[in-house]
Amino acid sequence: MAASRLLACATTPSVTDTSTPPKLSSPAANSNKEAYGSLRLSLRLRLRSPTIFKCKALRDGSTTSLDPVYQGVYGPWTVEPADVREVISYRSGLVTAAASFVVAASAAFWPQNSDVGALIDRNLDLFYLVGGASLGVSLLLIHIYVTPIKRTLQALWGLGALGSLLTYTALAAPAGQGLVQYVVHNPTAVWFVGPLFAALTGVVFKEGLCYGKLEAGLLTFIIPSLLLGHLTGLMDDGVKLSLLGAWMLLFVIFSGRKFSQPIKDDIGDKSVFMFNSLHEDEKAALIEKLEQQELGKNL
Repeated sequence: MAASRLLACATTPSVTDTSTPPKLSSPAANSNKEAYGSLRLSLRLRLRSPTIFKCKALRDGSTTSLDPVYQGVYGPWTVEPADVREVISYRSGLVTAAASFVVAASAAFWPQNSDVGALIDRNLDLFYLVGGASLGVSLLLIHIYVTPIKRTLQALWGLGALGSLLTYTALAAPAGQGLVQYVVHNPTAVWFVGPLFAALTGVVFKEGLCYGKLEAGLLTFIIPSLLLGHLTGLMDDGVKLSLLGAWMLLFVIFSGRKFSQPIKDDIGDKSVFMFNSLHEDEKAALIEKLEQQELGKNL
């Protein structure tokens, strides 16, 4: 329905005749024609190639509606109830993943004779399962303009989930260990579970790039550094514990701040997703309509 409303802007009859370029009364007619062609080309390139991580839409200040209208690359859009539910689910998945990780990772800091630490140790795989599944939900709902990037993150998650399952059934369980415990004691197992954390790194990278969040930017480096340090054996336990503690702290800050953002921030420019859902002929009609409008403003 949203896509059809966007298309309506393109099917409205236009006053401007686009069969030939408008005549420009100027002594340098050839120069003006070249300028016209350059302007048209630049508009087409801009309309076809919106910025990948342009996450914050511009609000249309001319509206007085109770529902704010935002001006996107391909037309105006509003936040609908379905959008709100999707964003809340996306954020809830990230918060659940963060909470599961922090609780599980805290086992490394409890004293060995602690009852709380022992309880967490017995349920490490449960926390891993809940956190991994929650991350998968968020990756299903994440808004990224370029579909191949989104599919790559989802594929990494799927590869990591499959690797985790195979590691548990083929290696950890026969050795009488849980999955997390096995990975801790056998660094080479990072090869199997690592893609899941690569997907997580992609999410925090996107969040840091979109919204300029320092904690997300730091996590982008800490997560792979800790995993690679454990895999290669180049880090001693003290360094790994320090990075793990920093990961826990930054993950708490990251997840807590998600619900302080406006809903529209996690939607991005909705008009881009509406445009991508159109058929090719509908896309061409909309681009032609927008070009006419832009050319009318500049001539």
